[in-house]
Amino acid sequence: PCQSGDALFCFDWAKQNIGEYRTPAIEHVELVVISVLVGFAVAFALSVLAHRHAWLRPPLLAGTGVLYTIPSIAFFFLLLPVTGLGRDTAVIVLAAYTLQIIYRNTILGLANVPAAVKDAARGMGFTSRQILWRVELPLAIPEIVAGLRVATVSTIAIATLAVFISAGGLGAEMYGGGALTFPTTILIATAIVVLMAFAFDLVLLTVQRLTTPWRRAGLR
Repeated sequence: PCQSGDALFCFDWAKQNIGEYRTPAIEHVELVVISVLVGFAVAFALSVLAHRHAWLRPPLLAGTGVLYTIPSIAFFFLLLPVTGLGRDTAVIVLAAYTLQIIYRNTILGLANVPAAVKDAARGMGFTSRQILWRVELPLAIPEIVAGLRVATVSTIAIATLAVFISAGGLGAEMYGGGALTFPTTILIATAIVVLMAFAFDLVLLTVQRLTTPWRRAGLR
């Protein structure tokens, strides 16, 4: 069999064993979805808070930036004494990495809303809260989704390292067992990760188009 030779990719082995990647792929998707949702909820709340209180913007940006610069493996192992092995640690770390990207883009989107639009809303009797939810946030959706797309794709990649803390995912097929001496399993797992990134990005792009119908109308 080619798996015992020097072939870079063993098609026969791949055809017979592709089903083994189903569970790791599902685990990977779960890790990514939970982490991005947690990160988005936290970053969105911080963004709205900083939008209302401008003095909070620099320290929050700096704080999320510090988290983003911590090497992923080090971050995982720093949390082990507190949260232990498994998914909880992985979710905390992966969510932390999304914070600056989503926070920065959300703040940027809110800041880019034209003052004339907000003035017009005030003239119509909108309160500050109504302006935020009915004017500013809808107009900031393209920037928010752009940040979410980048955060999601990077999370899909970083989640492969969750195997080192027994959190599952496709990293188990990349780094576990004899993967390092049998490149076929690494290539298959990598291909699934890449396809997953494209799929998530397409879903988010579709969400953006559906939630910003006025942009589509403007292109006609």
